[in-house]
Amino acid sequence: MAPHQTLSRTLRFRAHITMASEGMNKEAADSHLPAPTSPSTRSAARGKPRRREQQRAIETRTLILNAALSEFAQRGFEAASIRRIAERTRLQHPLITYHFRTKLILWRAVAEHAFAEIRTAWDRQAPPDSDLLPIDRVREEYRTFLRFTLQYPDFHHFMLRESHPNNPRLAWLAKTILRPILDNRLLPQIRAAQEAGELPGGNPILIHYMLIGMTSVLCSLRDEIYTIGRISTTDPRIEHEYWGLIDETVFARRKSAKRARKRL
Repeated sequence: MAPHQTLSRTLRFRAHITMASEGMNKEAADSHLPAPTSPSTRSAARGKPRRREQQRAIETRTLILNAALSEFAQRGFEAASIRRIAERTRLQHPLITYHFRTKLILWRAVAEHAFAEIRTAWDRQAPPDSDLLPIDRVREEYRTFLRFTLQYPDFHHFMLRESHPNNPRLAWLAKTILRPILDNRLLPQIRAAQEAGELPGGNPILIHYMLIGMTSVLCSLRDEIYTIGRISTTDPRIEHEYWGLIDETVFARRKSAKRARKRL
């Protein structure tokens, strides 16, 4: 009904439609025919299978990407096999190539997916529009990275596999993903924290890789750490304890600066 009609006319109209609809449904039931549907109902009915199909496609792609991350991490790009990725997912080989036409396309999609997950986690912990100080933003982002490497231990090995000279995939990673993240997000925050005296001086890129090394070691050396110390790096208590060590070692100046600001 149009907005300007009265409430009484609206109610009478709805009652009329209800009775008419009930009558049509009864006639359809008596004649074993389906009740008529409105255009909006038919559109919604068509939309639901399409949405379910889209959701299944997203879930299938995610399953493939996670399996491919493990395959590339454990075997490297050259030895990795689309057929083995299909076996990991229990999907048919043609379905993998339907979503990702070549192994290189799949490898790039894995890298993009992993870093998209990292950026999403960063935005959740340190939103770009928040009023966090640069040092607090740096701290939250590298702590998030520590959690990510523990949640996806294959990611670190996926990256290490590509770290060798004259590797075109490393060049693509650097140009497409790593350099933009460093230039647009991480390095400006590190520089600002250095200028505030809350991080050590020096080349901010080296600060970044120092933090990457510290936050990925529980993942990269987990088997050695367990063999030597019987310490399970997947234990949340170990993650908390280890981060406390990083906090005291790297971000101690942050606490001193906060105390100084409170005194002012």
